[in-house]
Amino acid sequence: MMSRIYTHAFFICAVLVAGFIIGMTNMPGEWYESLAKPSFNPPNWLFAPAWSLLYVLIGWVGARLFLRRQDRAVLFWLWIVLLVMNFSWSPVFFGLHFTFAAFLIILFMFIGIIAFIALAWHRERFSAILFMPYVLWVGFAMVLNGAIVYLN
Repeated sequence: MMSRIYTHAFFICAVLVAGFIIGMTNMPGEWYESLAKPSFNPPNWLFAPAWSLLYVLIGWVGARLFLRRQDRAVLFWLWIVLLVMNFSWSPVFFGLHFTFAAFLIILFMFIGIIAFIALAWHRERFSAILFMPYVLWVGFAMVLNGAIVYLN
């Protein structure tokens, strides 16, 4: 029981810390402020709490899959790929200012999250449910990213 608690705590903390570091090293800044943005662009302060909550859910799912990796290997590897895509988006968008490349990353991430939910639904339903807010937020972020590409 304690090892499960430690595993969940480790995964949640690792995902949160990595997300925090990537966020702090890829701040929006003046470049982002100068971009034309759609009317549905949320205020900047909303992103940190939204991603923090999502990173807790992502970490929880990662721990569940790690603990069951012998019979959930495909889901665990898909989780890793999704996390790499997630963590690459900010450096590509905010760091390199490659808005279209970032759009492609988030598009594939969105498709990957949908695939994850579909694959997990019968064998790992709780994880699939935990990814529902993730797919909704990434879907919104994808539309926002696409609108920024279009407007600029």
